[in-house]
Formats: sequence, structure tokens, C-alpha cells
Amino acid sequence: MTYGQLYEMGKKELETAGVGEAALDARLLLEFVCRTKRHDLLAHGDRPIAQEEEKRYRELIGSRASRIPLQHLTGVQEFMGLEFHVGPEALIPRQDTEILVEEVLRELHDGFRILDLCTGSGCILLSLLHYSNGCAGIGTDISARALELAQKNARMLGEEEAVFLESDLFEKVEGQYEIIVSNPPYIRTDVIPALEEEVRLHEPLTALDGGGDGLFFYREIIKKSRDYLCGGGRLYLEIGYDQKDAVTALMREAGFGEVTAVSDYAGKDRVVYGTLYSVQK
Repeated sequence: MTYGQLYEMGKKELETAGVGEAALDARLLLEFVCRTKRHDLLAHGDRPIAQEEEKRYRELIGSRASRIPLQHLTGVQEFMGLEFHVGPEALIPRQDTEILVEEVLRELHDGFRILDLCTGSGCILLSLLHYSNGCAGIGTDISARALELAQKNARMLGEEEAVFLESDLFEKVEGQYEIIVSNPPYIRTDVIPALEEEVRLHEPLTALDGGGDGLFFYREIIKKSRDYLCGGGRLYLEIGYDQKDAVTALMREAGFGEVTAVSDYAGKDRVVYGTLYSVQK
């Protein structure tokens, strides 16, 4: 069997299984197995495939057809131009979350202290540290397994100064920070059963379920962040597409000023942030 024939076989199997973007996933898995590049499909589609490569590819295509996420099969995901280890321990980094990181970077100055709540894979905190100078960061998560993954990513990226803390939000956090950032669970509980199988069955429920109205973690973070932000510090939150008004209202009620919403590349509300000008103890 040739490289091109194996790709066509994989694409057809994924299409038959109803996998979205079957052609893309089939190509990416083939490149992963054969350690090839995108242009090889056109330039070298007639090259013979080794028996071991064919066997491994068929196994991965079968796994993808059963709705195991592509990133769990390859073990990596690109985010903010960096490569992160991923797995079922934490949410797979999404392109939409890059909007959150980019907004923080606009106001991130050298030497700032950053607190990343619900850090998961660590992709937000580690990206901020990578693209800044002299900043210090702590990432918290309730999941010890997620924190192990975050620490693995920190080592891979050379960001060992990042501190990861097993903590239920602020439970074990000390000190004050110029930036608090979070992509918390924000999906309503009743929506969880309707999520794609890749998400519902293979990503951690604790990183998805935001309670009955999807706002549980926003209430907790916004209320308690006042005790951990410096005067003039900012709180940045990723939100669901229909949560801008509710989260904006919560931030204003808590005394945040200049509350601003930012849309993602699809035009959907994705980030809300605000500034705490006065710190009341």
C-alpha cells in the first residue's frame, strides 16, 4: 500500500464514522505515524508504506473513529505557537483561549505576578511566562493529575519557575497579584449530555461543568479575587458565547471598573476583564 492509498483509506473510515474534519484528521494522523509533512501527500503519495506504519495508522484511525480526540492520540497540541503535552487529565487547549492570553499580554509588564486559576495543562500561565520577562506565576487546580501534566509542560518549555498548586480556586493561595486569569468550567450542567462525544467522554467533567446556570465559578472567582488583586490589578476571564452580560454584571457588582468584553475570531463573546482600582480589606 502507498502513502496516498493509506490516507484515502483513513479518510473514508473517518467519514463513514461521521467524524468532523475527517480529511484533516486522517492526514494529521498519517503525518504523526510516518513523521512526514503536509506536502508529502502530494509530493510522495506513491511511496510504499512500511507494514509497521500501516498497522499503527489503522489502529489510530480506529481510535479516532471511536471518538477519541485527535490530540489524545498524538499526545500534543499547539497553543500560542508552543507545543503542549495533552491527555485526559485536563482540557485540550483551544484556539479560542488564545484570545484570553493575547488580551493579558497587552497589559502584562515585566515583573508582574500572575495567578492562573483552573490551570489544567498550564497552557495559559506558561504562554504568559514564555512571552514576558521576569514575571512570576502560580497556577492552581483541584486536580493533582492535571497539575502533573502542567509541570511536565513547564519542564518541556523551560519554564520551571512556574509554581503549580493543588488548590480549590483560592483555597491555598497567598499573596497579591497584578493579574488573575482563569478559564473556569462554564458549561451549564444540563448542556453536558449534548456535548460532542470527544468532549463529553474524554475530557474531565470537572473542567467543564459550571453548575446549573454555568456561572458558579465566576461568582466564586470574582467575589474572592478582590482579596488577591493589587490595587489596579486586573481579572481576566474566558466566558461562554452567551455569558457576557451575566459575567459583566457580576464584575461591576464586585467593584471592578472598565469592564470590557472581547470577541473571538468568529465574532462570539469570549473574554471579559476588569480592573480593581481600590482594595478593601
